[in-house]
Amino acid sequence: MDGAIQTSASFWVIIFGYFALILGFGSFFARYNKTTQDFFFSGRRFSWWLVTMSIVATGVGSHSFLKYSAKAYEHGFSSTMTYMNDWFFMPLFLFGWLPIVYYTKVRSIPDYFERRFNPGVRVLATIAILGYMIGYIAIGFLTMGKTLEPLLGIDLYTIIFIVAIISGIYITFGGQTAVIFTDLAQGFILLFAGILVFILGVNYVGGFSVFWNVLSPEFKLPLAHFNQPANFNFVGIFWQDGVAGSVGFLFMNQGLIMRFMACKSVNEGRKAAAFNVLVLLPISTIVVSNAGWVGKAISIVTPEAWNAATQLDHVFTQVAYLITGSEIVFAFVIAAVAAALMSTVDTLINAVAAVVINDVYRPLVKDKDDKHYLKVAMIVSAGATAVGALSTIFFNNFPTLYEAHGFFHSTMTPPLVVAIFLGIFWKRYSTPAAFATFLGGAVFMWIGNKYPQIFISPFDHGIEFNPERPYTYIRALYNTLVCAGSGVIVGLLTTSPTEKKIEGLTVWSLDKAREFFKGSAPNDRPGESIKVKWDIKEGEEDIVCFSIGDMESMGADVGDLVYLADERKWLGGLKSIHSVYGEPHTEDTVVYITQSHADSGLFDKKRKLIAEKEL
Repeated sequence: MDGAIQTSASFWVIIFGYFALILGFGSFFARYNKTTQDFFFSGRRFSWWLVTMSIVATGVGSHSFLKYSAKAYEHGFSSTMTYMNDWFFMPLFLFGWLPIVYYTKVRSIPDYFERRFNPGVRVLATIAILGYMIGYIAIGFLTMGKTLEPLLGIDLYTIIFIVAIISGIYITFGGQTAVIFTDLAQGFILLFAGILVFILGVNYVGGFSVFWNVLSPEFKLPLAHFNQPANFNFVGIFWQDGVAGSVGFLFMNQGLIMRFMACKSVNEGRKAAAFNVLVLLPISTIVVSNAGWVGKAISIVTPEAWNAATQLDHVFTQVAYLITGSEIVFAFVIAAVAAALMSTVDTLINAVAAVVINDVYRPLVKDKDDKHYLKVAMIVSAGATAVGALSTIFFNNFPTLYEAHGFFHSTMTPPLVVAIFLGIFWKRYSTPAAFATFLGGAVFMWIGNKYPQIFISPFDHGIEFNPERPYTYIRALYNTLVCAGSGVIVGLLTTSPTEKKIEGLTVWSLDKAREFFKGSAPNDRPGESIKVKWDIKEGEEDIVCFSIGDMESMGADVGDLVYLADERKWLGGLKSIHSVYGEPHTEDTVVYITQSHADSGLFDKKRKLIAEKEL
């Protein structure tokens, strides 16, 4: 079947129609990009439910459908271990990293490293984070190429080139607001498509009882064996996918962090993360894995229909082709995979632009107006797309996407993950220790890669040595330990940073971070949100004025931060602003805003606003 799927013109009309729709959607929301703050962080104004669906669309990338279907076909239900790894470290993110990056208003993860350490560490972090994100972009493009390869029968890199052009146009002009709103639609589409594949697949083999009974007991095990086989075992999956992969994705993926920074508050970000892990992640696991389970059942029930020579990375495409029974439905499923690609890649390209502008370009080219930086950000987005497409050449050398992704996680994430964790939770972690984590860790990782039987074998937990792919999984443990060991040893041997230096940058001083965010002491007096009419007051100062009674209801004081949004909650905060409480007046249920607020076009005079105190 590989390279032999026959499709008609109607199939491609649906596929390209989908891409045209996404491009139009992105162009529509691009009009909300007035500043670089909008382009990168959407003005920090969105509700949790909107960001949640965007996180789903980002996390369930096109590589997810292909790589997890491949592992599900090989190893059964235990393949879900590779995906559901977020729960055990989520509290550390919710109450540690998230409030730090939000309240300190860091523009990027490297920006945090400069504040916590010095500009030199920022440079190292910038190099590491850009390498991480470019690699992720490359894997996304490679995935889409492998999805379409058996449909088109043309060169893989030609497909990647076409997909890169479409993706580049979309994200270059759309920015973060376009990303979030297209991801809202795409999140629903890809979840629906994945569930549809499962339903149609079970029906194809003769119903759920046939599907369930034809699979072997070994195939139905929920967990992999502890240390075998060498290429898929419990301990290896934990360190590669659970620690290096999932922890890295949540803590150091600039694209994902930008999603949370687009929330209107830290609490909204916490709601988004918690709902994703507790509700949507289990659903997403089934969505990305079930094609492999269905494919195995088909190969047993109707072996004549299954092409045993199918490459593992093509399992999803073959299953989708067999079970849909309709070219329209098949096109919809492939379009959903395209949606997953766009949702992951658009996030990362936008994040690369954020890092390059804020960590490389601004420090070199200073005192330019914001429109200049916005234009350069768009150019960088196009460049990141091109570099990501070229990088697919390296990752295509691995047997499957899963192996490519695993090697990538194990190699790229340990230094950054260790530096972030120690920086957040260990006050003694010093600048020399951070340098040791990056540089010393890199040296030891190279030595371990060069001589795995000497340096990695003590950590292998009895996993069989494979000379072709030595310690494919467990190298994540070795790399993490040598990075952490380098940082901890140097941290213990050097002078601890002063309290002043790390104020607001560790979990031990979050109150200082909140104070930095507001510009004064936080106001924790309880209050409620209210609905008000609005009018314009004279003056250019960025303040809004409520009545004395309304401020009492909200528990607010002059100088506190306020969030104003269109009363239509289903907009998710698209039409909203952050401002500051000015001196009160006496007209209840009326707020006076500035002319500049009114000129932004976010508010409709016929509609009321919902107001709430922020801090």
